[in-house]
Amino acid sequence: SSIICPTKAGPTPVNVWEYESYASTMLPRNAFDYYSSGANDMITLKENRQAFNRLRLRPRILHDVNVVDLSTTILGEKVEFPICLSPVAMQQMANPDGEVATARAAANMKTLMILSSWSTVCLEDVMQAAPQGLKWFQLYVYKDRVVTLDLIKRAEACGYKALAITVDTPVLGRREQDIRNQFALPSHLTMGNFSNKGGDHNKGATGKGGLSGYVASLIDKTLNWDDIEWVRRNTTMKIVLKGILTGEDADKACRLGVDGIMVSNHGARQLDTVPATIEVLKEVVDSVNDRCEVYLDGGVCRGTDAIKAIILGARAVFIGRPYLWGLSHSGQKGVEHVLSLLKDELTLAMRLIGCTNTNELKPSMLIHHHALMAKL
Repeated sequence: SSIICPTKAGPTPVNVWEYESYASTMLPRNAFDYYSSGANDMITLKENRQAFNRLRLRPRILHDVNVVDLSTTILGEKVEFPICLSPVAMQQMANPDGEVATARAAANMKTLMILSSWSTVCLEDVMQAAPQGLKWFQLYVYKDRVVTLDLIKRAEACGYKALAITVDTPVLGRREQDIRNQFALPSHLTMGNFSNKGGDHNKGATGKGGLSGYVASLIDKTLNWDDIEWVRRNTTMKIVLKGILTGEDADKACRLGVDGIMVSNHGARQLDTVPATIEVLKEVVDSVNDRCEVYLDGGVCRGTDAIKAIILGARAVFIGRPYLWGLSHSGQKGVEHVLSLLKDELTLAMRLIGCTNTNELKPSMLIHHHALMAKL
């Protein structure tokens, strides 16, 4: 079934940029600015994209590329292709079905979805909507450890396979569009995972201080390596740390025995002027030295971005805003279409670079454009 623009005004988007353009026109300003903006001057936001563009592919020709297999495993679980869904908060701002639509899309496309702690639909309902789909749960560690433990135990009981612990957010980054808009969660929505809690955990982000007030009052600024051990003692789920940007922290995480590391700068929404994730991926991969799996998010908008990250050692890449734009366009079908576009682009790039599965991708297939310039 083809996707037509819900307003019937114009053709189906053919790439992520066209989905973004649609969302920028159709979403309420409060919502679009929240999803699209980065911190401060948004230097890292631009760099997340531009850093991919500075890397050049070196294709090898005359290989039989008739049959391409993109499938891989992530922490032992099979996915059809190595492009997965990062946690994005409050998705009912983009579409009434919110996280339920996203979960069904990920399951249909046979890839992994990470559900945000700040989902507008509770984690049980999201699992029930797509029980066959592979899911992780993104965990914010609350000052109230009883609340945190409740989230962990509920995710475990429901069948979420791993916890992705966000480690780059002791406080929320400065997002000036949100300050200008006095961003808050629309009053008809709630933080679905806390509906049984009432009060601030559930409705706090709709209040005057908005999301940054919510984080300041409820999220634990004292979070440290000991707390990661505490989480590990309290769950049988695998543990992934999301938000590592240095080899030093990657090494520390491995020595603690984590199962995975997501190289992430939180969509450039936390500390502005940190490097683009693709720029630090190799440093992290080298430091990890096969002790755990490494993933990347931040700036992935094309199949060629995914292939570059995989060449540099990522097991898989994760997307955030691109699927959110698909969700805002046409719900579940839009998310599926964005994933299909990226999967098709990745398949095409694999054929044109001369590989039939991701194991055949080699570091020699990528060069930084500065290195090319130096040769001239």
